[in-house]
Amino acid sequence: MATNRDIEAYFNKLELDYKTVGEGIWLLNLEDQGIDNLVINHEPPVIVLRIKLMETPQKNREQFFQRLLELNGIDLLHGAYALEEDNVVLVDSLQSEHLDLNELEASIESLAFAATQNYAELSNYR
Repeated sequence: MATNRDIEAYFNKLELDYKTVGEGIWLLNLEDQGIDNLVINHEPPVIVLRIKLMETPQKNREQFFQRLLELNGIDLLHGAYALEEDNVVLVDSLQSEHLDLNELEASIESLAFAATQNYAELSNYR
């Protein structure tokens, strides 16, 4: 099973800018992709990755939520769009039991790519 030390070693191998904000909780800054709020939380046996994208819009909500569901089905390799209180977040979860560097990297890159590719379109609903 991957430990917190293993996960930090993966961050270092990937040359990621991160800071530890609690036991098993990290904040990643993916400056080159314009993302400074990727939170990774390790609660064995699960690792949850989360990016707060935006507040949910007050207008055109039905069309907005429909578009989120469409993007979940066609655009996300890892994870999904979700609602957390009144915010749209991108989330993914991995099992730490068999976690390897490539799996963690793919999840991070997939969420970052989706956030940067879809933000402009989704922010038009505000």
